Amino acid sequence: MAAGCAAVAFVAGTSGVAAAVDNLPPKQPLVGDLKTDSKACGTGDEKAYVGGAPRLSAALYDPVEDDRPGEVTMVKGEYEVWWTGPDGVEQRLTHTMPGMPSGFRQPWQVPDGIPANTVVSWHVRAFDGTAYSPWSSEGDGTVCEFVYDDEAPQKAAIDALDYPPDAWSVDGVGVYGHFTVNSPSDDVVAYDYNFIGGPYGTARPDRLGGSATISFLPDRTGPQTLTVMAVDRAGHRSAASRYEFFVRRGRAPVAHWTLADPAGSTSAGAETGTAARAGSGVTFGAQAPQGTALASTARLDGSSHGYLTPDAPAVADPRRTFAVGAWVRPAQTDRNMTVASQDAGQSASFALGLRARDGVPTWSFTVGGVQLTGGTPETGEWAHLLGVYDAETGRARLYVNGHQTGTEAQAAPAATAGAFQLGRVRDGQGYHDRWHGELGDVRVHDRVVVPGEATELSSRKPRLLGHWSLETAADGTSPELYGGTPLRLGPGATIHRGPDGSCIPDIDPDCPAIPYALVGDGHLTLDGESAYAATEGPVVDTSDSFTLGVVVRLADSEPAHPVTLLSQAGEHTDAFKVRYEPSAHAWQLVMPQRDEQGAPGSVVAQTAMADDGEGQGHRIAVVYDDATDKITLYLDGHATIGSTADLPDGWRSSGPLQVGRGHTGDGWWGEYLHGDVDEVQAFSGVLGEHDISQLGWGTEPCLCWYG
Repeated sequence: MAAGCAAVAFVAGTSGVAAAVDNLPPKQPLVGDLKTDSKACGTGDEKAYVGGAPRLSAALYDPVEDDRPGEVTMVKGEYEVWWTGPDGVEQRLTHTMPGMPSGFRQPWQVPDGIPANTVVSWHVRAFDGTAYSPWSSEGDGTVCEFVYDDEAPQKAAIDALDYPPDAWSVDGVGVYGHFTVNSPSDDVVAYDYNFIGGPYGTARPDRLGGSATISFLPDRTGPQTLTVMAVDRAGHRSAASRYEFFVRRGRAPVAHWTLADPAGSTSAGAETGTAARAGSGVTFGAQAPQGTALASTARLDGSSHGYLTPDAPAVADPRRTFAVGAWVRPAQTDRNMTVASQDAGQSASFALGLRARDGVPTWSFTVGGVQLTGGTPETGEWAHLLGVYDAETGRARLYVNGHQTGTEAQAAPAATAGAFQLGRVRDGQGYHDRWHGELGDVRVHDRVVVPGEATELSSRKPRLLGHWSLETAADGTSPELYGGTPLRLGPGATIHRGPDGSCIPDIDPDCPAIPYALVGDGHLTLDGESAYAATEGPVVDTSDSFTLGVVVRLADSEPAHPVTLLSQAGEHTDAFKVRYEPSAHAWQLVMPQRDEQGAPGSVVAQTAMADDGEGQGHRIAVVYDDATDKITLYLDGHATIGSTADLPDGWRSSGPLQVGRGHTGDGWWGEYLHGDVDEVQAFSGVLGEHDISQLGWGTEPCLCWYG
């Protein structure tokens, strides 16, 4: 269609007779549809500041499309720009755009030469080839204004209120630091800042050209640098200002009770703070969570006598930042129970514990009447709880086993600071929701405990249960590397020994060609018919966190049926089974939901192989994390999509660890593996990915992480 509309247009009527339609002028451009670069049209104090000749744009409309829907009409935008020069003479530029469809935004790049620091005005109108719209400034409209600012702001000065120069004795991780930034320029609207590794952000002054404050919560110790650039109204950034400082370690708890006191004690000694007297329902010397530094814990019987208290506050002012955490193991989960709280008159300023609603238990942290919940308590299972109240943000968070759970929320704690309580919470005139179970390592901080510290507090170092290198066998058994329970070899199972280095086949024709072992000097060879190896009893507690690693090489690239690499049985079936499924060309982790005859096994995780499993074989690992209720199958140190599954109810198996066989659906042994097995390793606890990558190489992982 030609640009513009004719003065008289014709459209076909329903009767087939042409009907004349008078041309209507384009609509007046709306001020709300005008832009100076990306900034809205403004005048006076609302005018736009730009860093160069701007791009003006407007959306223009022709009303003819209201009468003829679906028909494209064309309009042209006519821009007018003017300003007063230093000699008092008005300067004016005009520009008409090519025709564009009605409703389109028509941009015009103002040519260079616009004077700096001068108020420039502009407006626009539309032309359809016959008629003009009113200017956008006419009637209820307004002129748009902008100023071209050609100077960047000056660098900002940084005043480190909490990190003075050369001071190493200031607070560190978990304690907010504040920096005041101020540029001498009077047109600064923001300060862009970043710290090494984050956070990154923008601080805005309360007034144009004013100073701003940057809050910083350090989450790790070490050298740190704050970089700041001032930003003016035109978007110019100043040169960078930098401030270097050092973050110390987070300060120690203000109150700390390990609760590892000798059996028969009547009070809990304090690592920090005041000793806590114990009610008669408290028994010291109870079991501690494995993999921690705790030697024992305290057991509370859930009665009115099961409590501990220092008879003094642990949190001096609940309105200020604090954190409270502990290792806990509930003896029941069907009622509300309190781990720790602090009195506030006839109520409590905060409480950490367990809530049971409609038969569904969950962990909870209540601050100032606001309750955060998350995670699933399990009877007899250890968990680490941590509640954090951040007074700087006014928000509370709950961590379970080092992971933030639930949704953080705004809270307003009461000002009253009464006695700190373990195992009960004050409500009305008395104490309620008494803890039944174990408590240990109770810590109270007067700072934020950052996520990395939450993970560290909840870590449980894995413990080696057995390492069978399968180098030798004597009297039908292959020893455990450190003198533990050996593996008993079943019929058809042998130990293959690699070459001893006494001769070299390529040089000595009489030297026998002996295949090398998978790892080290030997490996276990299984015939696929009746061969297996097994311990005398269970190795890993399948109801708690564990890690298993093994190296395997299949003798057949396509076995005729599934073959089992590792299993550990209950009374009627296997608690878990790692097997190779030839139809899927993948390793699978199979687990039944219950220990019953004929209970069907579910494939909970699977990882496919890219080759036939020959050559140097593959390193397989199984990791069950009872804290997160996740189980993962690793292939050659890697987990893939589909190799991790939820396992909320792992049950404890009573049978021995089996290498090379597992139970079949009828309850008999079967799925015998044909191939080679080496480096069987078992751990209580969860190995991190770094340690998992070390399994199967003939050495122990460093156990330097908890995953």
